[in-house]
Amino acid sequence: MKKTTLALGLLAALTGSVMAQEGAVPKGIPHLDHVFVIMMENHGYGEILHNPNARFINKYARAANLASNYFAVAHPSLTNYLETVGGSNFGVQSDNSPDWHNGSCATNLSTGIANTDNPPSPAICPIMGSGTDAATPVLDCTNEVSGPPCEINIDGKLSYAAATGTLGITIADQLVAAGKSWKTYQESLPMTGPDLVDYSDGNFTNNTDFTKINPQLNPPLTTSDIVQLYASKHNPFVYFQAVQQGTNPLLSYSQMGGFDGGHGLWADLASGKVSNFSYIVPNQCNDQHGRGNGTVFCGYDPNDNGTQAGLNPALIILGDQDVEKIVLAIHSSPVWHQGHAAIVVVWDENDYAVQPIINQVVTIVDTNYGFHQLTSGQFYTHFSLLRSIEGGFGLPCLNHACDAGTKAMTDLFDEQ
Repeated sequence: MKKTTLALGLLAALTGSVMAQEGAVPKGIPHLDHVFVIMMENHGYGEILHNPNARFINKYARAANLASNYFAVAHPSLTNYLETVGGSNFGVQSDNSPDWHNGSCATNLSTGIANTDNPPSPAICPIMGSGTDAATPVLDCTNEVSGPPCEINIDGKLSYAAATGTLGITIADQLVAAGKSWKTYQESLPMTGPDLVDYSDGNFTNNTDFTKINPQLNPPLTTSDIVQLYASKHNPFVYFQAVQQGTNPLLSYSQMGGFDGGHGLWADLASGKVSNFSYIVPNQCNDQHGRGNGTVFCGYDPNDNGTQAGLNPALIILGDQDVEKIVLAIHSSPVWHQGHAAIVVVWDENDYAVQPIINQVVTIVDTNYGFHQLTSGQFYTHFSLLRSIEGGFGLPCLNHACDAGTKAMTDLFDEQ
């Protein structure tokens, strides 16, 4: 092998592929009938592991399988949610709301210009088509923070170049094409559904006209009074044009529900009528994100310094209890006793902790078969998680899940 060829190969492994698309079906993951992904928020590995206020989560990490070298890909939250379901940031490096049903705007993929927090960007054009996503540098010194100390996007070493040929689809599109099913459960989603809803407390939304509620309070209520429990930024599927249009009911808002009600998470688990892929998102009090205008128990962490001392202990307890409820409900569901099923509990990112704090997060894999009590030191990212789920469902890898440096989590999902 020529030295130049070897050098290029090493560069691709270190920086990520410059091409992205659908590739071959990943190997090494057993066939999966059902996968449940539980998305948690804004806490790094050391903030959760061995935290006495995360009693169940730590017990669960010991009983199931733990990825001890797993990394979020960037910041902020929405970027990571998109990466877990689509293998790309799709040019989105902000938490902006969707530009709902705008069929005339230019997607970030098509322009190659990222939607960022700094400089401020408008609402996000519905994702579709193909094009170039946004690069993920080793350090973020401009988007989430202004100047040093900068945020480490991954591990302080790895970066991803902007990938041409990025497809504007998610695993939901792939599942539907393969004749399989999916559903996202979003706690505190209003009964009216997700369309046009940027945020909600489960009842009132950003679209509520409080002037029509009589008698009026003094001072009158406004949408700024709403505790944003459900947030579109934690529902990555609503950012895609195909879902917003809903031409195919199998790829539409009809595949989205709350936790409560006749077709919510608890009812579906109790009946065993569960989709192949379930993407479960607790609300922003119960996912450990926190809200500034909620109760003191739901308040933001006092200090994002990467230590447990900087945390709101009540917020950690709320998240721990919600994870326990969800996991026990899945374990009690008829579906857990049929075929091969897996639960993944994963945190999106470490929030705004700056260097030298790396973007390492806790990721737990629990199966109804195979190994348990395994701790894996293999290097994994959100792209590895997507690759693993696709492999288990027999789907092609998608976007950065196809990169040469993206490994499937074969040890954590192994059945032997």
